[in-house]
Amino acid sequence: MDLFDYMREQKMEGESPLASRLRPTVLEEVVGQRHIIGEDKLLYRAIKADKLGSVIFYGPPGTGKTTLAKVIANTTSAEFTQLNATVAGKKDMEEIVKGAKDRLGMYGKKTILFVDEIHRFNKGQQDYLLPFVEDGTLILIGATTENPYFEVNGALISRSLIFELKPLEKEDIKILLRRAVYDKNKGMGSFHAEIEEDALDFLADISGGDARNALNAIELGILTTKRSDDGKIHITLEVASECIQKRVVRYDKSGDNHYDTISAFIKSMRGSDPDAAVYYLAKMLYAGEDVKFIARRIMICASEDVGNADPMALTVAVSAAQAVERIGMPESQIILSQAASYVACAPKSNSACNAIFAAMESVKSTKTTVPVHLQDAHYRGHESLGHGIGYKYAHDYPNHYVEQQYLPDEIKDEKFYIPSENGYEKNIREHFKKIKGHE
Repeated sequence: MDLFDYMREQKMEGESPLASRLRPTVLEEVVGQRHIIGEDKLLYRAIKADKLGSVIFYGPPGTGKTTLAKVIANTTSAEFTQLNATVAGKKDMEEIVKGAKDRLGMYGKKTILFVDEIHRFNKGQQDYLLPFVEDGTLILIGATTENPYFEVNGALISRSLIFELKPLEKEDIKILLRRAVYDKNKGMGSFHAEIEEDALDFLADISGGDARNALNAIELGILTTKRSDDGKIHITLEVASECIQKRVVRYDKSGDNHYDTISAFIKSMRGSDPDAAVYYLAKMLYAGEDVKFIARRIMICASEDVGNADPMALTVAVSAAQAVERIGMPESQIILSQAASYVACAPKSNSACNAIFAAMESVKSTKTTVPVHLQDAHYRGHESLGHGIGYKYAHDYPNHYVEQQYLPDEIKDEKFYIPSENGYEKNIREHFKKIKGHE
């Protein structure tokens, strides 16, 4: 390292945090959130045309709420002012409103007020802003991690567009991490660091969609890791793990260990061991496994291994799958734990699974014809063909059952679904015994 490199490092250490330096200044630099800032989206067009009305950005930490506000500040011709709701008082708000009125009256210039953590404003503070938002004195941009429909004045909500920001995808985080390591202008490129691919994957996974969390970790890694003999700082998987204070779990989502772990998870549910099921669930979640993938496996197990022994298992699993898509992490871990433990504790039967496999084999091996009395009779002339003749309507008989052949002649004595003695299937066996006189 020469003197100039050293001076650059010392200068960088005294500057603002990496996450702040890397914050985009124009829309083209923003990573992620394409569902609201794609080129064909309303927010993108409004920012580009400088025609933005009042908006509220809602989403988890590190998803880009303040970033979008800063981009708007750099692209608008309006005066941009900022308040943090945790420290702002009535006097601060009055000064901003006075300045906004003066600019609008004297120069016809609009004022944008960005309120970070707007949910921290009490009702009185929010009510104070309302008339000035309503008459156009202020264009409000609010940022909140809380659901604005619960935390923000309904009148302000009705005068604003709500944009929900989602946790960044893994590939988005990797783009930002590469910028952090190699960009010499805004990032830490002058430190001559290199990040290994497995460390990049780990940080992108473990950050949970929070860009700030990932960038803080990489900054800490570069500033605290000694140079190697080649003069470079190497960000390895071990370094990455230390910087984000999370242990590396041996779990490669594209390798053998991935399949071993999901296999153990499914077999634990099938084997009625809720402790093991929840353990393997935790291991997958810790390593950043896709919650939708896990939910799909629980649904399959609920049908394949529980089946009609507890028909509610599939209902619980499907509800969990829908819930995790809407809620996301970290709360989804609770929902998945409930579903996995329910399926693990439920009585087991693979009768429905065996039934369809056996029926599929029969379909492949035997050519059959639908019995005449079961054929469609909803058209004129069906009698002349004999279609539907002799069919017995089950509801006309005791117990809503009548002995009648339903399978084709070629396989009329086959048995595909054989209820087990477990759980609700025991009730099914008893029901068959009652109406048919046999199991």
